[in-house]
Amino acid sequence: MLLEMRDIRKTFPGVVALNRVNLQVRAGEIHAIVGENGAGKSTLMKVLSGVYPHGSYSGAIVFEGEERQFQGIRDSEHLGVAIIHQELALVPLLSITENVFLGNEPAKRGVIDWMAAHQMTQALLHKVGLKESPDTLITHLGVGKQQLVEIAKALSRKVKLLILDEPTASLNETDSHALLELLLELKSQGITCILISHKLNEISHVADSITVLRDGSTVEMLDCHAQEVSEDRVIRAMVGREMADRYPQRQPNIGEVAFEVRNWRAYHPQRNEQPFIKGIDLQVRRGEIVGIAGLMGSGRTELAMSLFGRSWGRRISGEVLRNGQPIDVSTVEKAVQNGLAYVTEDRKGNGLVLNEDIQFNVSLAHLQGVATAGVIDHGKEHQVAQDYRHKLRLRCSGVDQKTLNLSGGNQQKVVLAKWLFTNPEVLILDEPTRGIDVGAKYEIYTLIAQMAAEGKCVIVISSEMPELLGISDRIYVMNEGRFVAEMPTAEASQEKIMRAIVNAPPEALRAIPPEGDAARAAGRPLHGGPGIAHASATASDSPQHNENRI
Repeated sequence: MLLEMRDIRKTFPGVVALNRVNLQVRAGEIHAIVGENGAGKSTLMKVLSGVYPHGSYSGAIVFEGEERQFQGIRDSEHLGVAIIHQELALVPLLSITENVFLGNEPAKRGVIDWMAAHQMTQALLHKVGLKESPDTLITHLGVGKQQLVEIAKALSRKVKLLILDEPTASLNETDSHALLELLLELKSQGITCILISHKLNEISHVADSITVLRDGSTVEMLDCHAQEVSEDRVIRAMVGREMADRYPQRQPNIGEVAFEVRNWRAYHPQRNEQPFIKGIDLQVRRGEIVGIAGLMGSGRTELAMSLFGRSWGRRISGEVLRNGQPIDVSTVEKAVQNGLAYVTEDRKGNGLVLNEDIQFNVSLAHLQGVATAGVIDHGKEHQVAQDYRHKLRLRCSGVDQKTLNLSGGNQQKVVLAKWLFTNPEVLILDEPTRGIDVGAKYEIYTLIAQMAAEGKCVIVISSEMPELLGISDRIYVMNEGRFVAEMPTAEASQEKIMRAIVNAPPEALRAIPPEGDAARAAGRPLHGGPGIAHASATASDSPQHNENRI
């Protein structure tokens, strides 16, 4: 047994985060920890790694047969314990190399050997599948690529136990699979891993054993080799109830085109030689949920941010229409006034004011809604926050709790609440369920369906294809800054979406035939080029109907 944690109890003011938690991890295995948001997974790992020092909790940590009393991260790192937190801990204005070896720089005679550091970083980036130059600044990388840098940073140290807290939350399926294969490779090299993830299909792929936490306590320990463990069993242990259906049933009531983007182009802020977003045409009908699928770097987030107040990009051109009339989205304020809302994937950097409480953040985008005669009514603000607390099942001591002290998934819920409160006509959701457990995902999906039922236009960007297939009515497939396919969800599958990305010609959707609107209304796939013809599939191919096993 490499690691044993016995009767761990950790409290915060007004909250018992961990209560008599037990954990056993064998050497050379991948051990998964699952549970709902707020169950205590991240807190437990912070106790283990020394983020919460000995004395701030009760219980015992036994590592390599000896009881340990870590006073900080350096103590745990010295013994070969490395943790990659859910929230990234990188210095934005430093390069990848500088971040990877920060505090652990290779040196000769007291002088940092940057050439050696550069070469080692190059090898580590190759190992994690990142093609960027080691000299690239972190601020020029997306969230997903920053996650890979974090993993490279952990691998740069001689680790015996690698802890990964939601490492694939911001990665697409291809990159997630590559990372999981990397974990299996590390396992073959004798490195033990603890994986915290809400994605049960990932756990089924790599986990040797599973510990389930609920409400800060250990409820079940499962050995995946001794018995067959189904996803339903894990979910039942996590949420304390059966989940018959992952996605809410809905009857779409799709009306006329209410939101339209025409020939939208945007150039990269650092690379102005060619457009990054290349002539996007997008239509969303009233009451419709439209998904945007694509690999990391395809331009999905950049498209959304450029539409929402030109928050990303330069030399932006094109036209945005709502209800057939052009609207001004040149600033965030004007975009919000014209009915747009954008739920960012980067909740820590762009979504929240972390040092403020929940009620402050919920009302932040729509202060008029909690003001009387231009003065904020704190009673009304409190009530609004309370309503969304119950609606989204926020786990917190109260709405006056700082968002900094919430779990990552609960922070995401606060971001969602902030934009739902603006009552938008067009809601753009960028990875809305990143870091959210399966129980809470259902509530999020229900809210999305409710928005559509009210006649709103909903655009969902997600790296989880089963999610897009489960909640959307129609899917655009994006690759290299343009749409390469479009299909009704009933005729889509993961395989067909990937095939559209790989096989579509560069200009697949440059010209949609005039009968396109009629085809959409009839629920038929569009055929704007060879790439679209290959994108259609039958509903029976959809992976959402498959039962995954762990």
